[in-house]
Amino acid sequence: MTRSSVVVAVLALAVSACMRVPGQEVPDVRTPLVVVNEMLRLGEVTSDDVVYDLGSGDGRILIAAARDRGARGVGLEIDPTLVAQSTARARRLGLADKLTFRQQDLFEADLTPATVVTLYLSPGLNRRLRPKLLRELRPGARIVSHSFDMGDWVPARTLQVSSHEGSHALYLWVVPGG
Repeated sequence: MTRSSVVVAVLALAVSACMRVPGQEVPDVRTPLVVVNEMLRLGEVTSDDVVYDLGSGDGRILIAAARDRGARGVGLEIDPTLVAQSTARARRLGLADKLTFRQQDLFEADLTPATVVTLYLSPGLNRRLRPKLLRELRPGARIVSHSFDMGDWVPARTLQVSSHEGSHALYLWVVPGG
């Protein structure tokens, strides 16, 4: 191997290490069920709502929204294994007619049908999502985030919830009108 081919190989490895791998930006960390329930309560989710869960993981937020509040929902998740598990669980619980889980990049998804969006992502990802949420969601749509705010966008409400895993901050924003 020549010196120049070694340099090229090292540069290629460095570039690939710096590139974001889908699904790697946010680890799969499950929201405790007590927090799920408080997120749905904070978002005032009802049977009239269409809840979009961005980074839906195992589907627990949408399953609770459909089972306990009668809402319909769409889960967007990059990991195909989690999408399959969520879909199977919704089917097993008799909720397949209310819930859809898609393997999709949340930045490429159409969020316009959502009346409520739930998130448990990261501070940076939330800030990058903010323009998309404001552009695609209708006035009055609610956004509920577990643990992470959206920079300088002041939430309408915040809530601290305790679980067996500790204290959890929840944030609620309402998309402004016109």
